[in-house]
Order: sequence, then structure tokens, then C-alpha cells
Amino acid sequence: MHYSSTPPPTISAHGWWLDKNSGGHKAKVTVELQIQDRGGHWRTVARGSKVIKQGGGSSRRANARKTCVGNARTKWRSRVDVDISGVADSPNKLTTPAKTFSCAA
Repeated sequence: MHYSSTPPPTISAHGWWLDKNSGGHKAKVTVELQIQDRGGHWRTVARGSKVIKQGGGSSRRANARKTCVGNARTKWRSRVDVDISGVADSPNKLTTPAKTFSCAA
């Protein structure tokens, strides 16, 4: 997850997957951008998904992006879910550590 000040200022997150046992399978990768509200609860403010082969890089990743609405200091995190086509998997999602940016949602 990162902040870009290039107008308009945005927060972006990217997600991809790697699994040495999956061969040429594809997976639906979903990335969520979340902010923490005043009550301490996390709320999804942007989501993106893409069906991709494993590996990462600009063509093999899903993206979520949110334009900043004001410059209040806000805690952000991202969550990534990978569903490999034709393979049973865990409902667990990767949650990144929270970062604070001067970017309100």
C-alpha cells in the first residue's frame, strides 16, 4: 500500500500470488483498501479484483485505488484474498499492517 501525491492524491494497494505447486492455474485476486473509523472499526472504501496467473509485476496483479478527500490523518490497511481456480482454499485473507497517511477517504 502506498500514497501518491501526484494530483489527485491517492492511496493504492496491489495484490498477487505465488504457489510453487499450482502450475499454470489462474486465481481471482481481490484487493480491498480499508480505513479505520473513530470507533476503531475497519471499513472498506475501495476494491479491485483481477483473474491472473501467479507472479506479480504490472500485468499480474490486482489493484485498488482511492482518491483522497481532504488531508486528515487516517489509518489505512489493505486486505488481499486469493481464490485459485478449481482449488479448495482457506477463507483467510492477508491483512497488511496499518499505515497512517494525510489522506481522508
